[in-house]
Amino acid sequence: MLLRILLSALIWCGTLLPAAAAEYIRAYHSDIQVADDGELTVAETITVKAEGRDIRRGIFRDFPLTMENAEGRTIRVDFEVLSVTRDGEPEEWRTESISGGIRIYSGSADVLLDRGEHTYVITYRTDRQIRTFEDHDELYWNVTGNGWMFRILQASARVTLPDGASITETIAYTGPLGAADTNASKRSTGNTAVFTTTQPLEPNEGLTIVVGIPKGVIAPPSAEDERSWWFRDNINAILGFGGLILVALYYARNWARVGRDPARGVMVPRWDPPDGISPALVNYIDNKGFSGGGWTALSASALDLAVKGYVTLDDLQSSITIRRTEKPTDKQLPVGQAVLLKEIGGPGDELVIDKANGAKVQTVGASFRRAIEKEHRDKYYRSNTGYVIGGVVLSLLALGLLFVFGNIDPELLVAFMVPVFFAAFFGSFAVSFGKKLRRGSSLVAKILAIVVLGFFGLVALSAISGILVVIVADLSGTDHWPLLVSVGGIVLINVIFLFLMGAPTPLGRKRMDEIDGLRTYLTVAEKDRMNMAGAPEMSPRHFETLLPYAVALGVEKPWSEHFETWLATAAAGAAAASYSPGWYSGHGIGGFGSRIGGFSSAMASTIASTIPAPKASSSSSGFSSGGGFSGGGGGGGGGGGW
Repeated sequence: MLLRILLSALIWCGTLLPAAAAEYIRAYHSDIQVADDGELTVAETITVKAEGRDIRRGIFRDFPLTMENAEGRTIRVDFEVLSVTRDGEPEEWRTESISGGIRIYSGSADVLLDRGEHTYVITYRTDRQIRTFEDHDELYWNVTGNGWMFRILQASARVTLPDGASITETIAYTGPLGAADTNASKRSTGNTAVFTTTQPLEPNEGLTIVVGIPKGVIAPPSAEDERSWWFRDNINAILGFGGLILVALYYARNWARVGRDPARGVMVPRWDPPDGISPALVNYIDNKGFSGGGWTALSASALDLAVKGYVTLDDLQSSITIRRTEKPTDKQLPVGQAVLLKEIGGPGDELVIDKANGAKVQTVGASFRRAIEKEHRDKYYRSNTGYVIGGVVLSLLALGLLFVFGNIDPELLVAFMVPVFFAAFFGSFAVSFGKKLRRGSSLVAKILAIVVLGFFGLVALSAISGILVVIVADLSGTDHWPLLVSVGGIVLINVIFLFLMGAPTPLGRKRMDEIDGLRTYLTVAEKDRMNMAGAPEMSPRHFETLLPYAVALGVEKPWSEHFETWLATAAAGAAAASYSPGWYSGHGIGGFGSRIGGFSSAMASTIASTIPAPKASSSSSGFSSGGGFSGGGGGGGGGGGW
């Protein structure tokens, strides 16, 4: 019996211990003084029960630095901490920026609180909290905030207007964010209104009040204040769009100076290489730099060397072998081909292109590209890299000013990756589309296509940024939309002008017109080619001479098909029956034309596939009674212990 009584007593005591050890806010009172210019001086008296769990060194109080005015627009407010006391004595305090506001820490990291009740008084000053309507003004104020981690046994507030004013209306809301409960008493006398909750507030519940103020009590802001506030509210848009416009003007001005392509000449179909330039150089000029990493140009050069008798080509199932012949090297060989022969070696030596020799192939390709670029840099095409670098530096400066002086919440930094990604995507797509239009399109059409696509990209970027802001609005506020759009727009402009800024030289433009003429000849239908005055008849020699150029221009398939068609005609006669070039052997099925066409188109990708992948780097570890709710208006925030 005694044992049963003791056990019951222990269980009863155990049920009391959690309640006794609970941390909570016993009383939360806010004294709000409203000045005649609308500035608020607020003293919050917060009495907490500390048990050394969450409240060990003190409490913190979060305060938003934005609010929604009567027009529904987000505005920025001033906030200044005047003093912090604990149990009647000055208390050490500090602040730090948080998402959408400021956090006030009371207490010291070196001092632990005694268990029991402690009373904190946090006094601060804030402005722009009065909402203005046509027939009245009002203070719509979230007294406690809806972000407290503790239960509040009782919350109260006293609002005092300037002398001589009379409060016209009072409303109180309680509960979680968005609730319209009215579990609070209220009374007003003259210029004072008092509000008190009638039941405890659970964690993440709060008290919000509305006080009606007659017109004329609060002086309207001066013109200077209006200008200052406008600048403060729109600093993100000013810096963001200002930087975007500055970068766009920089690129547009310098593109007009150095990036505009010379006017196209008259394109005349031709059946010989432009002024004897090599296939690799044709690829280099046509693409304003090498296409496919330079492997297409190298493939075309290998074919040209084979046709000239310097090498033979073995096209096997899993590799390609380039084997040197006995033919002496001609000093007049194009520089790229001379380098390629040197890398292969002497008569009988060979370059095997497969996975096992990927490193060797990579070295050969680098030497090949360097030799051509060194000899022809800025001769046919100027990349205007200095202007692009200047644009990048200007962009970084604009972004730096935006991030330093703009109102950017730390939690929003990750969100910037979204517009940056889409800006890079839309910019790359516009550039790729512009490159495809380059052949057979006028300069105006090419530029217009890129600009139009870039514009649509910016529109899409704005829509995506708007959606992103809606998603993170609870943390950051909708005023960050200009930041996301401007950052993405700056990235988009850089991507587009990285392509547009480069321009052919007058000589390069002339060679490009000649190359377009050769491309036309290689791709037109047989009957159209036959109607060209002075065009040579198809023959194995004619086919082989132009085949490397067809590879360089990416039109080897139609050119090979033309040759295959010719071989099947009676005009080919004995040439068709006996044709078998000694410089090529392959594993394909069918005629030579189809086999060499397939080989040529696949050769560059075969070479690129042999290159070893880069090693991954290691890393070490009206009146608001019509739609008010708890949590609305100015003020708010919340708090906790630390």
